[in-house]
Amino acid sequence: MAINREKKEELVARYKDLIANSSALVFTNYKGTKVAQVRSLRVKLHDTNTTYVVVKNTLLALALKESGRVVPEELLTGTNGVAFLGEDIGKSVGALNDWIKAAKVLEITGALLESSIVDAKGAAALSDLPTKEQTRAMLLGAISAPARTLVQIINAPGASLARVVNAHVDQADQKEAA
Repeated sequence: MAINREKKEELVARYKDLIANSSALVFTNYKGTKVAQVRSLRVKLHDTNTTYVVVKNTLLALALKESGRVVPEELLTGTNGVAFLGEDIGKSVGALNDWIKAAKVLEITGALLESSIVDAKGAAALSDLPTKEQTRAMLLGAISAPARTLVQIINAPGASLARVVNAHVDQADQKEAA
């Protein structure tokens, strides 16, 4: 279906906006996917701040170039749908993988992370990245560990003294009872 120049310019502008607000792009081959399935995927990905768009390859290439991103020529062939991921890459790709396993129709063909092009296997493995919440928990644990150790060191002499005093009191009580 041929589209006019005005519509092409609108699509390029939309793609540029999506690219600017995305931490990564995951490319999929959507051949054989029904419209209702794509709608279902969009609903699932919406919860992870991810937008799934069936793209025109040449217009996406133009938008990537104008956005100063690398253009993954090898990924811009065939029937492409692109998941424009929000800031939580692991959670977004995990949701995409879960949907693909359930629907058995899409296939991840690769990904674009900033200026790095990732193959299909690497793109699917992005779901192994920790989620934003997991990263925060790990960071908090790393930050609080030295403070926790310091508190234990400071409390150790007082706790030892308390145990010695308790032992002395117990000994005195035993002598009185005998």
